[in-house]
Amino acid sequence: MADSTGRSGGRGGRIRVLLVDDHQVVRRGLRTFLEVQEDIEVVGEASDGDEGIARAEELRPDVILMDVKMPGTDGIEALRRLRELANPARVLVVTSFTEQRTVVPALRAGAAGYVYKDIDPDALAGAIRSVHAGHVLLQPEVAQALLSQEDQGSPAGRPGSLTDREREVLGLIADGRSNREIARALVLSEKTVKTHVSNILMKLDLSDRTQAALWAVRHGIAE
Repeated sequence: MADSTGRSGGRGGRIRVLLVDDHQVVRRGLRTFLEVQEDIEVVGEASDGDEGIARAEELRPDVILMDVKMPGTDGIEALRRLRELANPARVLVVTSFTEQRTVVPALRAGAAGYVYKDIDPDALAGAIRSVHAGHVLLQPEVAQALLSQEDQGSPAGRPGSLTDREREVLGLIADGRSNREIARALVLSEKTVKTHVSNILMKLDLSDRTQAALWAVRHGIAE
């Protein structure tokens, strides 16, 4: 069954979630909370990256809650391998590690969001729904870490290099909109939006939508 974003859901349209964390007590706590959510279904658990990859391929969940630091294959390597396998699951990193050296590689490896384990339970449920809908979700501290990374890197492109339409698209990316939502908002085809997104990344010398969203905030194109 597909939702309004085109992503499939589980039984009755519920979001199918896989928990990947090496601490059983954490998995138990997450499961206990998520099982009372009417639109979320926990379909499995894994205690390390290798098991998480295997379970993701077997169960094909919509969203994976993934810790970063685990014995053996860690969360970042698991993210890379899932991307190589073209697994469609959206991965939300849920971790206690706040260092920039952890945040940035996780997002570059393909995480759709990054939150800390002290997140409010209701906010976590909202985060799951958000990444399932195709949005990128970062807690404020994570966004700041990425902005700091950009400050230390090479200068990106200038706002003036974008066309008016590209600035509109960029603003909507920063608002967390998917390509389908941008197409609807601007009355364009999804193919045209994809072309605009590619041009934005090329002109600004950015590698992904997350960097584009942060660039937009930093340069006043989005709030």
